[in-house]
Amino acid sequence: QVQLAESGGGLVQAGGSLRLSCAASGRTFSRYTVGWFRQAPGKEREFVAAISWIGRTTYYGDSVKGRLTISRDNAKNTVYLQMNSLKPEDTAVYYCAAESSVVFTTTLGDYDYWGQGTQVTVSS
Repeated sequence: QVQLAESGGGLVQAGGSLRLSCAASGRTFSRYTVGWFRQAPGKEREFVAAISWIGRTTYYGDSVKGRLTISRDNAKNTVYLQMNSLKPEDTAVYYCAAESSVVFTTTLGDYDYWGQGTQVTVSS
């Protein structure tokens, strides 16, 4: 069992930066693929970024490539999402999720554990 807790969200002006953190409990977290997803009001939850369990493989959604960077520190059981050059359309609740089968995936339905989310609001 893994429990995830996001932090680091907030209000930022367009062009600004935020760093989200996803802290996990559970001794086997280091073996999980971790993804970030987001959901804006009235829209479906969408994939943002994912990182493999050892951190060698990363993948990003088209809308965030070149602006967001996912990383992990398995010694701290934490995954980060560095968000730069933020745009108003990045406004959403951001969720981290973990997938326990060591298969690298970007598919929402493949993820087994979810955090409660953190709000990111980008003003124009």
